[in-house]
Amino acid sequence: MKLNKSQKTIILVVICLILGFTSGLITKSAVIDWYPTIKKPIFNPPNGVFGPVWTLLYIMMAVAAALIWNVIDSNNNAKTALKYFAIQLALNILWSILFFGLHNPAAAFIEIIILWLLIFKTYIEFKKINTIAAYLLLPYLFWVSFATILNGSIWFLNR
Repeated sequence: MKLNKSQKTIILVVICLILGFTSGLITKSAVIDWYPTIKKPIFNPPNGVFGPVWTLLYIMMAVAAALIWNVIDSNNNAKTALKYFAIQLALNILWSILFFGLHNPAAAFIEIIILWLLIFKTYIEFKKINTIAAYLLLPYLFWVSFATILNGSIWFLNR
């Protein structure tokens, strides 16, 4: 069965949102029990910001990936680009496990730097194929840039 563009987009949105929801489950108890007890920088956003931002980012990421998946048969670089996308998505979930699940800002900081590099590589690979797909990743890249600074600050304040 060959999927059309809309079906591919829906599948990827569902996958990304499920992974985001799973990440939220990992963080839920720590946000209540652990996160309020640690020192945070003054630029730490309120907890209510994270859910809506991540939901929007996951949808944009999924649409970007769908644009690449849609040309997988005609573009030799698309498979490689989607592999990078999958790896960075896995690292995204791993960060939640390290930071919130294991309460380890130091390990999470190292991991988020690797995540940022993989997102940037995914952006570069997507841009070779579809500029719109690449641009859809920029808010994610910017948010993870902010999250990296936040993560590093939390690690520094709680050493």
